[in-house]
Amino acid sequence: MLAGYIEGHDAKVMRRNSESASSAPEVGELKQTEFHGYSVTDRVVESNGLSFFVRDYGRPSDPAVVLVMGLACQLTVWPPELIQSLLEHGYRVICYDNRDVGLSSKINCRRRVNIIKAFACHRIGFPIRTNYNLYDMAKDLHGLIEGLQLPHAHLVGVSMGGMVAQIVSAYYPQNVASLTAIMTSTNSPLLPLPDIGLIIRLSGAGNGGHDLDSVKRRVIGFWKAVQSPAYPRSVDEIEYMIERDYQRNYCPGGIIRQTQAILSTRSISSLIRRIGVPTQVIHGDADPLIKLSGGRAVADAIPDARLAILSGMGHDLPVPLVPQIADLIHRNAILA
Repeated sequence: MLAGYIEGHDAKVMRRNSESASSAPEVGELKQTEFHGYSVTDRVVESNGLSFFVRDYGRPSDPAVVLVMGLACQLTVWPPELIQSLLEHGYRVICYDNRDVGLSSKINCRRRVNIIKAFACHRIGFPIRTNYNLYDMAKDLHGLIEGLQLPHAHLVGVSMGGMVAQIVSAYYPQNVASLTAIMTSTNSPLLPLPDIGLIIRLSGAGNGGHDLDSVKRRVIGFWKAVQSPAYPRSVDEIEYMIERDYQRNYCPGGIIRQTQAILSTRSISSLIRRIGVPTQVIHGDADPLIKLSGGRAVADAIPDARLAILSGMGHDLPVPLVPQIADLIHRNAILA
C-alpha cells in the first residue's frame, strides 16, 4: 500500500517534527497514552541491527496481532477504526514503522540503483543488487516479535507488508499463529503490471520539490488513482493524512530503497508453499496497483489459504470495509 509514489531522488532529504525530536521514546523507554479506553505504549525496539518505533495497544495478556505496513507508509496509515475493532475482538494490537520510514532507522545508501533499470530486471528475472531486500525486512519483523517476547503473533500485512509477513510465516513458523495477507502478491514478474499511469508515477516522473505543497500535489493525485472507487476519500481527508505524515517524518530516499527491495526480492511463490498456519487472503476487485490476480496467486500458493474478494476495494483500507476486514482477520486467527 502506498501513501505516495517515489518522491525525488535525494536520499538525504528528511524532515521531522517535534514528535521525532522530543517526544519519541529512546531505546528501552516506554511512553504511555490511551486510545478509546485501551492502554497505548510507544517504545523503540532494536532488531536486526536497527531501531524500530513500535506502538502497542491493549493488554499484554491478550493474543497479539502484529500489523505490517506497506511501501512508503508509516504506522499512522493504519485506520484507527481497524485497530479499535481488533481490540474489541480481544486482541493486543502492535504496529511499527518499517525501516526507512517514520521514526525507525534510516539506511545509509551504499548503492545507487536506477529504478527503471531495476524494474526492467525484475520483469525479466535478472538479479538486482540493492541496499536491502524483503528478506532483510522479514528479519526485522522476526526480531521485533522476539524482542517484544511474543510467544507467537497473528500477522496482518498489507501490500509490501503482506510479502514481508508471508516470508516470516514461511521462515519462522514457530513465531506465527496465523497470517492475513491484504492487497498483496507473490511478487512474481509473471503477474500483470499496474496500470500504466501508476508505473509512470512510480518511476518518479514529474517529481519536483520537497516542500509540503509540492508533496501534496504529487500524493493527492496518486492516492486518488489507487483508492477504492466505491469508497473514495475526500480531498480534505487525503490532505490531512499527507500533512500529518510529512510533519511526522519525510524521507523520500527511504521510499526509493523500499521499492528497490521489492524489485530485488523476486518471486516468493515457491517459498510460501511451505506456510502451514491458517491463512486468509483479502483483495479488492478494483485494485489498480496490485491486481486481483496477485491475491489469487497468494491464495493458490499457500496450502488451504482462503481468498476473500471485496467489491469496490482498491489499494487502500476504506473505513466502510473495516468491519468486514476485522471480522476476516478474527475468523482466521481463531483457527490457530
